[in-house]
Amino acid sequence: MRPLTEDEAKALFEKLAKYIGENVKLLLERSDGNYVFRFHKDKVYYVSEAIMKKSTNIGRKELISLGTMFGKFSKTGKFKLHITALDFLSSYAKQKVWLKPGAEQQFLYGNNVTKAGLGRISAGTERYDGCVVYNMSDLPLGFGVAGKSTIDCKTTDPNAIVVFHQADVGEYVRAESTMS
Repeated sequence: MRPLTEDEAKALFEKLAKYIGENVKLLLERSDGNYVFRFHKDKVYYVSEAIMKKSTNIGRKELISLGTMFGKFSKTGKFKLHITALDFLSSYAKQKVWLKPGAEQQFLYGNNVTKAGLGRISAGTERYDGCVVYNMSDLPLGFGVAGKSTIDCKTTDPNAIVVFHQADVGEYVRAESTMS
């Protein structure tokens, strides 16, 4: 477990800023202690400094996971957010999308959100903004990238894609054996 390099930190914070904007600072400066991002086996973990310091007694080969996995780096160096970061993204999200009850299951199966399944969308959402997807009861289901702006959603075709799927809570079931 090591601190992120400058390039890794830049990639991580750019991706997080896409979803939560300036609230990235709030992830690191919390009232319940200091939290840090750490790199281990191509994955980025979000962990409190106190727990991280205690983990130094464990060897790198023996350490499987520590804290919350936020995502992982591909072999080409691109960062991909993981569904385990959803709790933190939903707390600080800039743009939000709510789904109609009939569209929830389709989203949880890994499909994009169409206009027909859109319940509400945050005002001021621009095309390609990162957004957190909720059901109508404000339960976070996943996150994605806006395919249409708020203004375009009003006049678009009902079958047009409004949110491109990135991750959803259904991944816990679909990828159960590879989650670690």
